[in-house]
Amino acid sequence: QVQVIESGGGVVQTGDSLRLSCTVSGPGYATGWFRQAPGKEREIIATISWNDNSTYYRRDLQKGRFAISRDSAKNTVDLQMNSLKPEDTAVYYCAASRFRRLIVVIENFQYWGRGTQVTVSS
Repeated sequence: QVQVIESGGGVVQTGDSLRLSCTVSGPGYATGWFRQAPGKEREIIATISWNDNSTYYRRDLQKGRFAISRDSAKNTVDLQMNSLKPEDTAVYYCAASRFRRLIVVIENFQYWGRGTQVTVSS
C-alpha cells in the first residue's frame, strides 16, 4: 500500500511564505498538491510527473506564487508557497498516482495523504 504523508502546514501572516513537503512511500509515482477550503471542492494546485519532472499548475493561480519540486533521492515532493493570502487558507493534500506521466486530473490520483492545515491570517 502506498503511503503519502504531508508536513509543513501552520499559521502564517498575509504575505508570508510556507513550504509544504510530501513523502511518498516509494518511487515511480506522479504526485500532486491539492487544497480544499471550507465549503468548497478539492482543487488541484500543481502536479509533477515521475518520468521527466514536468509540471502542471492550475491556470488561475498567480504565476510564481506556487512552485512544485521533487527530490527523487528522498521520495519527497515539495510545494513552495509565496505571498500567501487569507484566501489560501485550506487543508492542503498531497496525492500520488499510479501513473508516471504528468497527470492533470484529480480523479487520476489514487493515494492520498490526510492533509495539513494552512491558515493565513490578515
